[in-house]
Amino acid sequence: MHLITTAALFIVTAIAEIVGCYLPYLWLNRQGSPWLLVPAAASLALFAWLLTLHPAASGRVYAAYGGVYVITALVWLRVVDQVKLTAYDWVGAGVALTGMLIIVSGWRAPAV
Repeated sequence: MHLITTAALFIVTAIAEIVGCYLPYLWLNRQGSPWLLVPAAASLALFAWLLTLHPAASGRVYAAYGGVYVITALVWLRVVDQVKLTAYDWVGAGVALTGMLIIVSGWRAPAV
């Protein structure tokens, strides 16, 4: 259950980060409204707060989060940007997910 909760929280965190960065991109590169910066700032604040909800040391949280971020960004690339993913994307996502699972599995283990 711990792993599922952690992964779900990481996914929500990644979405908050991506939205917080995507909205300024729309404003700067797609002639979007400057008002997009308001929800972007809120989304990035949410992202930072969500990272604090994990019980592990911050460096471990950031390292494990990176794996989930890679996968979430690739899903964003496919769904929002409508870019077809390659075999390299899928293999890279698998490697990132494996790394996240290894790091999170050791959160409760004693330090060596």
